[in-house]
Amino acid sequence: MKSRDTLIRLRRFQVDEKRRRVTQIEMMMADFNRMATELDREVATEEARAGITDVAHFAYPTYARAAATRRDNMRQSAQALEGQLAEAKAELGEAFEELKKVEILDDRERSAERAAEAARDQAAMDAVGLARARA
Repeated sequence: MKSRDTLIRLRRFQVDEKRRRVTQIEMMMADFNRMATELDREVATEEARAGITDVAHFAYPTYARAAATRRDNMRQSAQALEGQLAEAKAELGEAFEELKKVEILDDRERSAERAAEAARDQAAMDAVGLARARA
C-alpha cells in the first residue's frame, strides 16, 4: 500500500517535471520570436532613417546589419527548440500514460479490497442474523 502510494507520487512528480519542461521551452520560443519581431522593427526603423534598404549597398547602416543578424539567430534558435519541444511533449505523454497505468492499477486493487471487506462485513451480519433467528 505504501509503496503504491509512493509510486503514484513519483509518477505525478515526473509528469509535473515534464510539464514544466514543455512550458519552459514554449516560453523560450515565445521570447525568441518576440525579440526577433522587435529586431525586425529596429531594422525597419534604421533603414527608414538611413533611406537605404539594400543590404548590399555600401552605406547600409551597420546597426541594421547587426540587428538583422541577431534577428536571424533568434529565429534559428526558436526553430532549433521546436525539435526539443516535440521531444519534451512526447516524454510528457509517456509519463502521463505511466501515471494513468499506476492509478488504474491502484483503483483496481482498492476496489478488490473494498469488495473483500464488504463480503467479510456481510458474512458477519449474516452470522449475527442466523444467531438471532435461532434464539
